[in-house]
Amino acid sequence: MTVYLVGAGPGDPRLITVRGAELLGRAEVVVYDRLSARSLLDLAPPDAIRIDVGKQPGSPSTPQDEINRILVEHGRAGRCVVRLKGGDPFVFARGGEEAEALRTAGVRYEVVPGITSAIAVPAYAGIPVTQRYSSTSVTIVTGHLAGADAAGGEASVDWESLAKVGGTIVVLMGAARLEEIARRLIAGGLSPDTPAAAVRWGTRPDQTSVRATLSTIAEHRVAAPVTVVIGEVAAQHLDWFESRPLFGRAAVVTRSRAQASMMSAALGEAGAAVVEFPVIEIVDPADGGAALRDAAMRVDEFEWVVLTSPNGARRFLDAVGDVRRLHDTRIAVIGTGTGAAVRERSLDPDLVPERFVAESLLDAFPRPHEGARPVLVARAEVARELLPTGLTDLGWEVEVVDAYRIVPATPDPDLLEAVAGADVITFTSSSTVTNFLAVAGREHLPAAVACIGPITAATAREAGLAVTVVAAEHSIDGLVAAIVEWAEQPA
Repeated sequence: MTVYLVGAGPGDPRLITVRGAELLGRAEVVVYDRLSARSLLDLAPPDAIRIDVGKQPGSPSTPQDEINRILVEHGRAGRCVVRLKGGDPFVFARGGEEAEALRTAGVRYEVVPGITSAIAVPAYAGIPVTQRYSSTSVTIVTGHLAGADAAGGEASVDWESLAKVGGTIVVLMGAARLEEIARRLIAGGLSPDTPAAAVRWGTRPDQTSVRATLSTIAEHRVAAPVTVVIGEVAAQHLDWFESRPLFGRAAVVTRSRAQASMMSAALGEAGAAVVEFPVIEIVDPADGGAALRDAAMRVDEFEWVVLTSPNGARRFLDAVGDVRRLHDTRIAVIGTGTGAAVRERSLDPDLVPERFVAESLLDAFPRPHEGARPVLVARAEVARELLPTGLTDLGWEVEVVDAYRIVPATPDPDLLEAVAGADVITFTSSSTVTNFLAVAGREHLPAAVACIGPITAATAREAGLAVTVVAAEHSIDGLVAAIVEWAEQPA
């Protein structure tokens, strides 16, 4: 097998390369460091061995020789090993040393480049590292050895000479020596008024940027990990990342782990730091899905199939198999998410009510014609009886089947502090409200409560919660839009 030295990128997990994600998906061992986005570990198989060799500034760290030994040991054992390194493995990440150790030991290795923070972090801060005419070169330098003594076995940086090169200077790992770096660059001829910027935790939701000059940047006492940009380009304010509407806000997602990705992605795109705290799981109904499968096999007996959620839609259509069997059956859905789940199978819903609640569906649902076949309602095991009762009142014969069951999840107790410190919590169903209160308690509830629709909001209010946001469009996109509108209101 092979040891893969994979660049994890600068922090935003979406900046992992396709090759890096592919290798993580089949890794047997993942050796990772502090700057790797920890959520990337979820890409590895559940049974993969995960080894943390992160190096903490000012704290005991795993020696490089020990990291090399771990890589060689697992590589010799014939395992698929991913060494996940922040940024690019060959840009101030000691990847060359690890490759040399593997070569010497006769272990096959491959280098998978990553997006270096030297380029990505300034871009996320709205700073182009090159600019036509004003900055036609860029120098990437480590600040870790700013004051190192060459006689001590480490090469020092000739900052005075570097000052004469011109263009943009990007300093990595220079937080602790920033004052000395600035002083020596000025001594080398750079103007004290040269624009400078320091970006901490670049590309992450907690990114912070400081604009200053070379003579004043150290006064801001920025802490590691920080990327420093020095040069005319550092005065640029082409902000896009930090100007997103939910930047600086933390939002809790309480959906099941399988469902959380869509909600988390939408909130993340709006700039929020997302805390995933699943309080429910979607499982088979008590009968194992027998009634659903039976109804799906008899689908031609039904005039209409009513699907009330994406979960129910996917499970019903999975049971149907060949969707051509629905050619003589009409489909009604509640909500855009449910409609999207139906369209995934190349089907178009025949009825989507204006409001995404059962009451609106009943308002729009036709009365049965003479000889009409029954209506099938596929829904959660525990649900309101309003829809079946309302359809019966319209004159329809109704058959209800349980498509899935919602059960409490076991959330990570280590996340409770992050949940309590968030700005807003999102509830996408009544069950997420009741299960959150059961497992986390009211004491861990963030200040703002956002609900996907009036039914969920009513459950929250009945539990004594003050509801801050209710989505006008009862969908994930509608909920995120409502949270953005709330966040943009004056304090």
